Amino acid sequence: MVLTSCVSVQGKARDAACLLPLSSALSLPLQTLDLNLLRIQHRGRRPRRQQQQQRERAQPTRHRSLKMHHPAWWAVFSVTVALLFIPGVPVRSGDATFPKAMDNVTVRQGESATLRCTIDDRVTRVAWLNRSTILYAGNDKWSIDPRVIILVNTPTQYSIMIQNVDVYDEGPYTCSVQTDNHPKTSRVHLIVQVPPQIMNISSDVTVNEGSSVTLLCLAIGRPEPTVTWRHLSVEEGQGFVSEDEYLEISDIKRDQSGDYECSALNDVAAPDVRKVKITVNYPPYISKAKNTGVSVGQKGMLSCEAPAVPVAEFQWFKEDTRLATGLEGVRIENKGHISTLTFFNVSEKDYGNYTCVATNKLGNTNASITLYAHLPGCTDGHL
Repeated sequence: MVLTSCVSVQGKARDAACLLPLSSALSLPLQTLDLNLLRIQHRGRRPRRQQQQQRERAQPTRHRSLKMHHPAWWAVFSVTVALLFIPGVPVRSGDATFPKAMDNVTVRQGESATLRCTIDDRVTRVAWLNRSTILYAGNDKWSIDPRVIILVNTPTQYSIMIQNVDVYDEGPYTCSVQTDNHPKTSRVHLIVQVPPQIMNISSDVTVNEGSSVTLLCLAIGRPEPTVTWRHLSVEEGQGFVSEDEYLEISDIKRDQSGDYECSALNDVAAPDVRKVKITVNYPPYISKAKNTGVSVGQKGMLSCEAPAVPVAEFQWFKEDTRLATGLEGVRIENKGHISTLTFFNVSEKDYGNYTCVATNKLGNTNASITLYAHLPGCTDGHL
């Protein structure tokens, strides 16, 4: 008859400890018995995690299915969805027609954008994402942006709205669904258009004739606006100058002075228009001076026209004597580019040659004009 012995570990008898016949155990060295006891103790201290797993395997299947409705399920779902957007992992488009998002959505800055996703009864979970960020999962809002709201969540459609859209909202948006434990996605691209706006433009400028001028007009918008410069001081249809942000004029002439219009256009809204004035300085030149015949005792007038920028200052001389208003019965009057010398009561000593001198900071010019006695049958002469 062979007797067996069960060694007690931590006060509990374990069948696995019945290792040796009693007679054999008694004949073993003490060191061997101690080793066997240590092995028994190690097996008796199985980690709690392993015990927990065994109890979970013993749970009914129905209990596991209920956990799908726990809020933590969404965390799992979000991780699954996020995996679709890890660089290097292609996005799964699923069926050719399911789920189906809209075509690209185009809105103007400040408007609202509606993102729609067509689904069906196979869907168990649905979410909208911007790149890898979840905006909405079912009716639960994950985005902290107050502009993002849910519009429709039905068995056939899942839609959200982004209010007061700005340029940083532009980009890809993904409708992600869970069906038969297989995630599927459909993507739509949001395009934000921005009306043209001129942000920087040159100030009015004054230059001397012959100089070079560069005007700048910087505009923003989406799509990028086309910038056009036009000279407004010329006839209609002749004012196109340049289709560029920069307008460069070399060796500028006096007839190129005036208003230049910068227009920024991108077909999103009306063009933004601004103006710059170019003033071209040039020295005076006599454009008109007329000899005049007057009878003695009559009123006579000599006229001198000298365009210039800045406006010229005029002086009148008879021989070497400078004339002034009130002296010798004459009056000098300057209006813009024209100066007149008036004689209120012409006498014989008033006849002769007079000199008109026009001066500005860039130079001076002069012309000689004759006041002569008017005789019947004679006509006035011209320089």
